[in-house]
Amino acid sequence: MVTVEKNEIEDIMNKKINYLFGIIMMPVLLALVVTSCRSTRTIQTAINKKDTASVIAMSDPTIDSAAIMESIGIKIYNGRINFNTFSAKVKLDYSDQSGKNQNASVFIKIHKDSLIWVSLTGALGVEGFRAIIKPDSVWLMDKLEKTYTIKSISSLQELTGLPFDFYAMQDVLLGNPIYFSEKIISFETKGSNLTAVSKGGYFKHSLTIDTVNNQIVQSKLDDIEESRSRTSFMYFRGYTLQQGRNLSTQRDITVTEKTSVNVKLDFKQWSFDESQTYPFNIPKTYKLK
Repeated sequence: MVTVEKNEIEDIMNKKINYLFGIIMMPVLLALVVTSCRSTRTIQTAINKKDTASVIAMSDPTIDSAAIMESIGIKIYNGRINFNTFSAKVKLDYSDQSGKNQNASVFIKIHKDSLIWVSLTGALGVEGFRAIIKPDSVWLMDKLEKTYTIKSISSLQELTGLPFDFYAMQDVLLGNPIYFSEKIISFETKGSNLTAVSKGGYFKHSLTIDTVNNQIVQSKLDDIEESRSRTSFMYFRGYTLQQGRNLSTQRDITVTEKTSVNVKLDFKQWSFDESQTYPFNIPKTYKLK
């Protein structure tokens, strides 16, 4: 019986360490640690489809680009979630283009700017992984294989080819925008929605905000390096005001490169600024991997 349960848990949660790091960095890194050969032409066509809204380039001499950038920056800043501590229970559903589906419960605790604690539990209610992310390192316990791993943040940057750090992880989990450069190249308005496009060193970021509530509606990241065709499309829904913070409790993510993955995040419980602990005791019997 024990062997059967373990095999089922492994199938649900996927034991690969790189996959777990992808789960932790949910919206951005999932596709970077999954490989396949199928073309993404159909997906890319859908993602890149244009609408009829007019786009205003920041180079247009008839507009005050400095004032526009300042206004957009203020709206983005006002929508960011600020906190001291955060905890949440999240239902995660994951699927790829092969039709494989996986799901898990993710428990998250964050102490602002210093520590992120993550626990991954499978469908049978058995914890499979536990991780601690610090500004300089990531510690992972594999409770199925009774091993632990220590990686530096810089090694993960080399793995993914992205300049992400602890603070980017923190923003991802809170639903704050990442990789949004101050270099805004265009914008458009449709009703109460404002879409601003920025271009940074790694990504072109198209960020849509509901200007009435300062809520992110969607975020699209396109890789600057065209040969990679790396794209992340994120939708933010289910905003709930609690303890003065407006949290997106339902997020739909599609990430494509050579393959595509879809992730749905459903926040079931969450709280801000409560006292919390971050248990991470490595048993002496666990082996360093």
